[in-house]
Amino acid sequence: MSKNLVIIPTYNEKENIENIIRAVFDQPITYHILIIEDGSPDGTATIVKKLQTEFADRLFMVERKGKLGLGTAYIAGFKWALERSYEFIFEMDADFSHDPKDLNRLYDACANQSGDVAIGSRYVSGVNVVNWPIGRVLMSYFASKYVRFVLGVKIADTTAGFKCYRREVLETIELDKIRFKGYAFQVEMKYTAYECGFTLKEVPVIFVNRELGTSKMSGGIFGEAFFGVIELKINSWFRKFPQKKK
Repeated sequence: MSKNLVIIPTYNEKENIENIIRAVFDQPITYHILIIEDGSPDGTATIVKKLQTEFADRLFMVERKGKLGLGTAYIAGFKWALERSYEFIFEMDADFSHDPKDLNRLYDACANQSGDVAIGSRYVSGVNVVNWPIGRVLMSYFASKYVRFVLGVKIADTTAGFKCYRREVLETIELDKIRFKGYAFQVEMKYTAYECGFTLKEVPVIFVNRELGTSKMSGGIFGEAFFGVIELKINSWFRKFPQKKK
């Protein structure tokens, strides 16, 4: 059995899902995939089920009733992984904005370079974003700057959604206390891992805007992140975070 699990949340990803699954399975490192499927009306789940006959021991799916949010999808995936013997758990988009080849670099950062959380960073070596409107690039870039300023976390890409966690991180973080569902979820997970004493390591990646399908990003998601950061900081003054074992 592989010790590596890639969690991919999906909603209306029929144009991408088969290709992203095959691309992950084509990597030189062995990965399993867990699809968290939020009731896509476009038939995404049907495509995954067909592929499960080909990859019966590597491809898994949890089907949920409706669109319940990115954060809850990942939390469900993390709990699924912790119930099994996976050692490295990855977050990844279905739309090829995250290059499957970079999974191997994130794995290396955790498995061989003492990282507890490896972050596929768009901003650690400049601005590495392709095919985004300039307004969205600036919003994302300065959102990361804002988060870093408010929370004091020394990470260039605080909102990144391409990550690898060591199992110990997810076992230590109190997953049921993670409250944000949208964009702010990514910030909350990094900040909580940081406060728990884990090492966050950024790996430079190039983020490419999706070519197929429809983006799930919205202004409300950015609003949640903006105000959520302040809430995270205030709540941290009254909370004792569990700590990484020495």
